[in-house]
Amino acid sequence: MSVLVLNTGSSSVKFELFEGASPSELRSVAAGLVEGIGEAERHMGATLPDGGRVDRDGVVADHREALESVLTHLADALTDLVAVGHRVVHGGEHFTEPTVIDDAAVEVIDSLSPLAPLHNPPALEGIRVARELRPEIPHVAVFDTAFHATLPPAAYRYAVPTSWYADHGVRRYGFPGTSHRYVAEQAAQSLGRPLEDLRTITLHLGNGASACAIDGGRSIDTSMGLSPLEGLVMGTRSGDLDPAVVFHMIRAGMSPDDVERALNRQSGLRGLAADNDMRRVHRAADAGDEGAQLALEVTAHRLRKYVGAYAAVLGGLDALVFTAGIGEHSPAVRAAVVEPLGHLGLTLDVAANAAADAADGPVRISRPDASPAVLVVATDEERMIAAEALRALAG
Repeated sequence: MSVLVLNTGSSSVKFELFEGASPSELRSVAAGLVEGIGEAERHMGATLPDGGRVDRDGVVADHREALESVLTHLADALTDLVAVGHRVVHGGEHFTEPTVIDDAAVEVIDSLSPLAPLHNPPALEGIRVARELRPEIPHVAVFDTAFHATLPPAAYRYAVPTSWYADHGVRRYGFPGTSHRYVAEQAAQSLGRPLEDLRTITLHLGNGASACAIDGGRSIDTSMGLSPLEGLVMGTRSGDLDPAVVFHMIRAGMSPDDVERALNRQSGLRGLAADNDMRRVHRAADAGDEGAQLALEVTAHRLRKYVGAYAAVLGGLDALVFTAGIGEHSPAVRAAVVEPLGHLGLTLDVAANAAADAADGPVRISRPDASPAVLVVATDEERMIAAEALRALAG
């Protein structure tokens, strides 16, 4: 049987097809990306089940045309399709586990769009179109926020008027839970220990970045909040800052929309180093660029603060896990986080860190006898979404 996973953005559709008899036996057989939907530059790239490639430019007017193209190219492999899994960023307090989608679920997801205006609307468009194109197949929504439904009130409530929470849903939700859950499970397997016995901090470091404190497999604190803007320094997002900054800039003449846009799209690495690609920031820093050097220092400083704080929240630490684009591929960032935290028992095997490649499985970059363990684990949110879709169908 097969499961098709869709991650629909405002101008793109990322897809991956998995086959397997159970959630633990899934293997990827096809994957690709349609991008530039409705824009001047349009492209579809895909690896097909027979090993062939599709790379073509051309007009992709809307999400319907994009999904029709995906289904056409995968047609021969979809004869035993049992589910379509959809990544949905925000499930609010309503959705705390993967959910088989019906019309009522669509309405609730739509009502949550104000909490994730950049993410939920395109995901909904993908859901609507995919359900129309394959109405006979169950569609399952897997939410970034669901893993963090176990946060205690002390972690998810902000110290704001209670009516803000009761009437407007102002609280910490956390993202991307699918990735944090996946890498925590992989780390436990790699260490040969039950996940239930581990206190783990996972660092998902990509263009978006977040930290998560996981106690026995349950998320108990995480750095992203009401939206993905809070927390760590990211590619274009500011992460933590004094809320008064917003009002200060509005009084300085910016509109609220301009401030929101700047904090989401012009801040983070881009704001400090004029570039949101960590690889280029490192090269610029090595060449003496002071803005790039500062960006790296601020990023590492923020990361160390969260690791220290979450070790305190957990009451100790068994494993620190790096994942996502930067976490998996930047030895320098990993070293900048781990090496100054020896007082927490964290150590780094310099050679292992430099050579770490998690493509074939988790890699330990701390000394073999050291505790806590430090690991690099390749994330695979699409695989987790496929597995969650199967579990949802099983009840």
